[in-house]
Amino acid sequence: MRPLHIVILAAGKGTRMRSEQSKVLHRLAGRPLIDHVLDAGAAVSPASVTVVVGHQAEAVKAALEKRGCLFALQEPQSGTGHALLQAESALRGAQGDVLLLSGDVPLLRGETVAALVDVHRRAGAAATVLTAEIHDPSGYGRIVRNSSTGQIERIVEHKDATEAERAIREINSGIFVFDLGPLFASLRKIGTSNAQNEYYLPDLVALYRREGLTVETMKLSGADEIRGVNSRSELAALSRDARLRKCEELMAAGVTIEDPATTYIDSTVEVGADTTIHPNVSLEGTTRIGARCDIHSGSRLVNAVVADDVLIRNHTVVTDATIDAKATVGPFAHIRPESSIGAHAHVGNFVELKKTSLGAGAKANHLAYLGDATIGERVNVGAGTITCNYDGEKKHQTVIE
Repeated sequence: MRPLHIVILAAGKGTRMRSEQSKVLHRLAGRPLIDHVLDAGAAVSPASVTVVVGHQAEAVKAALEKRGCLFALQEPQSGTGHALLQAESALRGAQGDVLLLSGDVPLLRGETVAALVDVHRRAGAAATVLTAEIHDPSGYGRIVRNSSTGQIERIVEHKDATEAERAIREINSGIFVFDLGPLFASLRKIGTSNAQNEYYLPDLVALYRREGLTVETMKLSGADEIRGVNSRSELAALSRDARLRKCEELMAAGVTIEDPATTYIDSTVEVGADTTIHPNVSLEGTTRIGARCDIHSGSRLVNAVVADDVLIRNHTVVTDATIDAKATVGPFAHIRPESSIGAHAHVGNFVELKKTSLGAGAKANHLAYLGDATIGERVNVGAGTITCNYDGEKKHQTVIE
């Protein structure tokens, strides 16, 4: 099997985002945009992953510290062709193919990536382009095909296109697979005679065709998964689609979600079968919900671990805490980090737990603050109870057996 290497373009500032933060670090479904792209690329088990950075380069590197990526710096940013060329040193001596992805295209599916690589290799192509037809192709590069053979001839950017070319609805996704052999020598031949005065990567298509190299395409049936993020409005739209995709995935696995449009579930969340999620619920981070739970409206769970048969009543907040089986929490409860609630325990109205362990079968049903406490099994905590053992220097444990 030929080795496959991935290069992700992540150098741009994203001017229309109106942000000092790198565009690829803006969050969608709880994680940076580029994390979703890396997950899609993982479907093809790459031999290496190189991220081309530029704007906020150090911040991007720090965010990807645990992902095992290589990095290449593009400075200044002079177009996509120039960006890919910066990865040459990271890939020096490598063989096989390069899958080029964009760090701001977060809805791309792993199965699409795998299919594109397969098309490329079956065709023995020098380059393969992922394309799609859309109703309004404004702003996208157009796929210009030979009128007789239907083969791709070139890609023309919207700003450089004639009126006839702008009528073409098949667009370039910006996602390619390249044979490493001729790639970098060919990139050096690309000129800048275009409206942006930049080195356009799509110009490789026409160059390869002139040199008699095979260029292949794979057309998607829909363009939803190749949409990029260029503005806050587009980020909101893609975030909505990502949430709906997650809800569809969970519902297919047996979870009841009463109103997917108002349910916010991060892509990293796990939910067991026969759990019901009511409207206006947020499940974030690494939250894991067991089977047959009932999560009522207005609740927010962040990095929470919830066992089976748990009832979370309205407007409860749980952060970095655990809840054991058949417990009941809320309404209007606040379970803060490093807290745990035992099996069959009850935590009720306006009760706050902070670094507190509440034993199995224990009850704190209303109006209590339990901080830095260990509360044993079957203890009943009455209304108005406060545990607070701060002596001005240290916080001591309260232990109730």
